Amino acid sequence: MTIIAAADGSALGNPGPAGWAWYVNDSCWRAGGWPHGTNNQGELMAVLDLFRSTAHVPDEDLRILCDSQYVINCITKWMPGWKRKGWRKADGKPVLNVDLLKDIDQAIIGRKYTFEWVKGHAGHDLNEAADERARAVATAFQLGTAAPSGPGYPGAGEAGPLVPGTPPAGRSSARAVPAEAPSLFDDDHDEADSPDEDLTLFGGQDLSSGSLPTAPAEFTEQEAFIEPTLFAGEDEEAVLGQAGGRTDEEMVILLEKELLRPDVRGDLGRTGMLLHPEFTEIGSSGRIWSREELLMALEGDPGETAEVDIISAERLSSNAMLLSYRSHGRNGPALRSSIWLLDDGRWRLRFHQSTPEK
Repeated sequence: MTIIAAADGSALGNPGPAGWAWYVNDSCWRAGGWPHGTNNQGELMAVLDLFRSTAHVPDEDLRILCDSQYVINCITKWMPGWKRKGWRKADGKPVLNVDLLKDIDQAIIGRKYTFEWVKGHAGHDLNEAADERARAVATAFQLGTAAPSGPGYPGAGEAGPLVPGTPPAGRSSARAVPAEAPSLFDDDHDEADSPDEDLTLFGGQDLSSGSLPTAPAEFTEQEAFIEPTLFAGEDEEAVLGQAGGRTDEEMVILLEKELLRPDVRGDLGRTGMLLHPEFTEIGSSGRIWSREELLMALEGDPGETAEVDIISAERLSSNAMLLSYRSHGRNGPALRSSIWLLDDGRWRLRFHQSTPEK
């Protein structure tokens, strides 16, 4: 017999109120969450709890349906190398969400399992059921209401805490900016598949080929992130993405430079607010990157920074701006174009393209 289950996570604001869930059928599912966590933590916790909940039937094959390639790659591709390096990546930085990953590493010992990627929010019955329950828990934490937990797996004991007091350790949104950052690009990744396919705007690892799901709704939740801006003095703060007295031209330049900073790219909550839900990028190699691909890549490595020479900021319409500039990174200069759209009073990046300058 093979147990077929979907596992999913949700975070409103990412990070924010978070939920996770796995689902076999209406009488066999479980969900939990935290007042504050990330989408990837929810995805990992759903998988971990599924292994724990089925630990009493170790001879049953487990087929896990998952819409997160980050989770699938962590468990099936990257974990052995991270373990050999003492749970550190190739660049020496600690692995994110390491506590959850260590628990999963122990839970899968002796188990027979396979992962299958499914496109999220595409009508897959099991995936939709898991997503609905994970989101319900996140929403319950947001509203301060009771969170549904589900019946669990038949015959299972207590698999683990449904609602721990704090989210798992291993991921912090605070990232130190390197004292000297010579390049936006960083090709040395243990998760990279092809060195000639760069994340040209953000810098980061390559992921497995093939189309990925569109960004889950938790990345598009509107939330006011109050952060010191690039051009602000020590006592000045601005709402990220909102003008605050600046011209539109000044605002898109500020936001583009924000996205070129590793500490901003490493904070998926802030980056998710700046990327339009339909964001795409054409990289220097010609590869098209989706919003979800970039966000998953940045979870592993936010890359480095680059010097920027602004060429022009032109208004295309009342709610669209075209920004052109030259960047200088380790791989040499590149000419770049970005289209920013005014979305519900907030400027968000809709499209980016980079062309190496010979």
